[in-house]
Amino acid sequence: MRQIDHFMVGGPDTSAARKHQVWNPSTGEVQAEVALGDTALLEQAVATAKQVQPAWAATNPQKRARVMFKFKELIEANMQELAELLSSEHGKVIDDAKGDVQRGLEVIEFACGIPQVLKGEYTQGAGPGIDVYSMRQPLGIGAGITPFNFPAMIPMWMFGMAIAAGNAFILKPSERDPSVPVRLAELFVEAGAPEGLLQVVHGDKAMVDAIIEHPDIPAISFVGSSDIAHYIYHRGAEHGKRVQAFGGAKNHGIVMPDADLDQVVNDLAGAAFGSAGERCMALPVVVPVGEDTADRLREKLIPAINALRIGVSTDPDAHYGPVVTPEHKARIEQWITTAEEEGAEIVVDGRGFSLQGHENGFFVGPTLIDRVTPQMASYQEEIFGPVLQIVRAKDFEDAVRLPSEHQYGNGVAIFTRNGHAAREFASRVNVGMVGINVPIPVPVSYHTFGGWKRSGFGDVDQYGTEGLQFWTKKKKVTQRWPDGGGDGSNAFVIPTMG
Repeated sequence: MRQIDHFMVGGPDTSAARKHQVWNPSTGEVQAEVALGDTALLEQAVATAKQVQPAWAATNPQKRARVMFKFKELIEANMQELAELLSSEHGKVIDDAKGDVQRGLEVIEFACGIPQVLKGEYTQGAGPGIDVYSMRQPLGIGAGITPFNFPAMIPMWMFGMAIAAGNAFILKPSERDPSVPVRLAELFVEAGAPEGLLQVVHGDKAMVDAIIEHPDIPAISFVGSSDIAHYIYHRGAEHGKRVQAFGGAKNHGIVMPDADLDQVVNDLAGAAFGSAGERCMALPVVVPVGEDTADRLREKLIPAINALRIGVSTDPDAHYGPVVTPEHKARIEQWITTAEEEGAEIVVDGRGFSLQGHENGFFVGPTLIDRVTPQMASYQEEIFGPVLQIVRAKDFEDAVRLPSEHQYGNGVAIFTRNGHAAREFASRVNVGMVGINVPIPVPVSYHTFGGWKRSGFGDVDQYGTEGLQFWTKKKKVTQRWPDGGGDGSNAFVIPTMG
């Protein structure tokens, strides 16, 4: 069986380490084992990072940018390999896997401009003969703890900015699909980065706690469930670290009566069911405004959902593939059952779906649930699967209130032809990222990404200039150069050669 190891200088002996199974979601078979590290292994990684980081920080930004440029080229050259590897462990179809890599690559492209964004501030004449300037300096060693659903994109969001700014980085990816992060680290060394600058350590909660408690790791970035985000944020703060921790989501799509319903249905098919719904920016709740809008939307959704093709991750005609593990498949189906028990109407039922020839795969059919109310647990919690819920709003005010009062505040979208309604909604809704006729409003890499409420803990968002702020500390310098040559005179003398 294939063994997946840590990516570290020296390659530690993990023959006796605890192991975690890595599934092939399309077949339901275990395809590999990944070694789980411990505190001693993290100590080794930190010791290496402490040796490598000072020289990297002293490397001028242009040279660091050249490494990022080369890394970008290598990712593009190996896109197909990365996508196939990602699909084999996660289950998302190849096109979705390429999108995963591409969205991470966009942050690497932003990091290629690190000489520009690292520039500090300067004020001449802040006082009599006094100038003030600032400079951004790296923190030292950054750590990233990343989820299974984007094993390429989210690691690159983190280490791209951190390393370009002069830090070393230790990545702990999900043990469910760990191969792509290791491959990215290999390509980073091939791009010219010093060995040990980017290390990948595998592990479970024991490794997470070791990262939180290590005194030489001053900053942690996390993406995952809200409960764990809350835990990491507060435990990290207790240990004096800066932490950005992004959690779950229950994104809403508001459909106004004037919306183009054919376009809405097309957008929902991708936003709700793409990547089997395993995205924090998926759109699992649609909120039609008014009963007539809801009835017309439902009528159009049913045939569109029934037309979705579910297939193995390598099927080029599949709209989405299996979910990541058998446990997650069971969890999704239980949420559908819970919604039914709560009184919601199961319009299209994806429970018990079986793909011919791949009966042991972790497939969940597309599911549409109507008559969902805000009091239902299935609405309040994140399902994270190919399930779309309809929550009917009475009017515009009701539509603003639903996402604003939900415990999660990651993303929201409104579909309308009315500019005033869109502007009013974007201004008032209590959610961190808003789409206007855009179903998945993930900002481009030179802006920033982050949700509100239980979707995000910490004050600074991912990537863009805020990402740079997170991975650096600002030093402020106030300087004055007195006149004279040290003899007490005030003569203005310029030294000359001679």
